[in-house]
Amino acid sequence: MLIYTLKIIELRYETVDTLTICFKQPGLKKVKYLAGQYLTLIFRINGRRYIRPYSFSSAPGIDSNIEVTVKRVSGGIVSNHIHDKLSVGDIVEVFEPLGDFTLDKITDLANSHLVLWGAGSGVTPLISIAKFVLHNEFCKHVTLVYGNKSFESVIFSNKINEFKEKFKNLSLFHFYSKLAISATNDNVIEGRIDPKKILSVMKNETPLENTIHYICGPTGLKESVKDQLYKLGIQEENIYTEDFEIVRDPKEFEFILTQNVEISVGDSNQNVEVVKGKSILEAGLDASLELSYSCQTGSCLLCKAKLLSGEVKMIGVHKKSELLPDECLLCCSFPITSNVSVLVTN
Repeated sequence: MLIYTLKIIELRYETVDTLTICFKQPGLKKVKYLAGQYLTLIFRINGRRYIRPYSFSSAPGIDSNIEVTVKRVSGGIVSNHIHDKLSVGDIVEVFEPLGDFTLDKITDLANSHLVLWGAGSGVTPLISIAKFVLHNEFCKHVTLVYGNKSFESVIFSNKINEFKEKFKNLSLFHFYSKLAISATNDNVIEGRIDPKKILSVMKNETPLENTIHYICGPTGLKESVKDQLYKLGIQEENIYTEDFEIVRDPKEFEFILTQNVEISVGDSNQNVEVVKGKSILEAGLDASLELSYSCQTGSCLLCKAKLLSGEVKMIGVHKKSELLPDECLLCCSFPITSNVSVLVTN
């Protein structure tokens, strides 16, 4: 895993609670990334190491610098640190770009119609994708469907308006759940992106078989959009989602109890109490172990470990097929026996 040190050259507020960090692209050891990927930032706050992934809002080959966009989260240690403590000129350590919410799986992009569904800060990787595709004229048409509370909460408002003026092959639908006045623009719709409105949008996206869908936002949005697309006959291989978080069903923890787990990192072995409901990764971090991780959704594989003994239950793992029988992902692993021992391999 490559680690870069990047210099902040601009901090730009997109909304009152959303900040874009602009890093200078290194001259020699350049950061290579794909539209739709994310950058993992590393901070040390009050003596503890914190690692957080943030989607690129810049696009490779279009923007000369590297940009990620961060929304302030109430109570969020890292997002509040970024908003309150970072300054132009600061140096930040980052992991190499990760993520597969990208365009490289599309075999016929030139003849495809991209439909990008997002809400709130979920628009960030979609902006990167839209910018990359529109500027390079890589596909026939792009539709952006974007949900927010109000006009004031629209991230990248100026950039989206610029795209709409410049690119005639871009369709745009804004949904506002708290629309203060009646909209006079056909592209502005009152209410959330619900099943009825999803079908209404899709009436304009023809032929359906040429549409490729990228969805990023709250779990409810992703599930609702996918359900309606399936009903319209859109194939699963033409639907891509990005997960910023895992929503776990409490029933999955029914037989999981608080257990002690031995975590081996390098030459160090430490017994850690894993409280019911917390993953082995969370417990290890709480015990001040410096473990490698990024996405915390079972996708990046950085927290992969070898299960030496005992049994764990993995919940929400996206890439289980890429693990060996004796491997687990600590961010998604919960001990179900009292003799669990893991060896960190990354």
